[in-house]
Amino acid sequence: MRVRLDVSYDGTDFSGWAVQPGRRTVQGELETALTTVLRVPAVPLTVAGRTDAGVHATGQVAHCDLTGLPDGLLRRLAGVLPLDVRVRSLRRVPGGFDARFSALWRRYEYRICDQPAAAEPLRRRQVLTWPRPLDVASMAAAAEQLTGLHDFAAFCRRREGATTVRDLQRLTIERDGAEIACTVVADAFCHSMVRSLVGALLAVGEGRRPVDWPPSLFALGRRAGEVSVAAAHGLTLVEVGYPPDAELAVRAEQTRARRA
Repeated sequence: MRVRLDVSYDGTDFSGWAVQPGRRTVQGELETALTTVLRVPAVPLTVAGRTDAGVHATGQVAHCDLTGLPDGLLRRLAGVLPLDVRVRSLRRVPGGFDARFSALWRRYEYRICDQPAAAEPLRRRQVLTWPRPLDVASMAAAAEQLTGLHDFAAFCRRREGATTVRDLQRLTIERDGAEIACTVVADAFCHSMVRSLVGALLAVGEGRRPVDWPPSLFALGRRAGEVSVAAAHGLTLVEVGYPPDAELAVRAEQTRARRA
């Protein structure tokens, strides 16, 4: 049977999601825990989005195929997993469900505190502390011009054979007390895209770049060296959206074809 896992983790001490030799990763910890509890040689996981080193998640989704769903599996996993990663729920899903390719969108949130004296110490691992005040209105105006279907090559670290065309469905910048919340929703993201978008908007917020500068970078068609990549710890994967069960398999096939 196919099983969906909803996962959260503090990415501070992880070298990202994906398994890497000699490094501690979220996937590595989860697959080790599953093989230990289920007493099987391997349980490969497919994930909705591979987060980078230091990036957190409260709404990550993965799937695996099991011969059955044992009673108490969630509790037993909690007993062997480290405290910085948790499987929040486990449930059987249709065979057409694919955590990666069935997804309609991913929602990330990047948090910034531009009032250092008001920075909350308990949130230092999830919020970027910025040393100077930021113009949120200018950042929001620039963000509005970035939404839509574009080639985001200027904001991505290109990977061989991978497209940088994405549908950026939402990018909002809002003041939330001493913090600024940057909400980003897209069908998918290329490598370092969210953090690069935030880096460009920070330059606008400080007044170092005009409001129309970030969208002007679309014309480059290549990585923009002048765009800084914001620190990883301010970024959290919050939610992944999927279609109704009857449409899961069709969505997965459509996504695979588009990526190809």
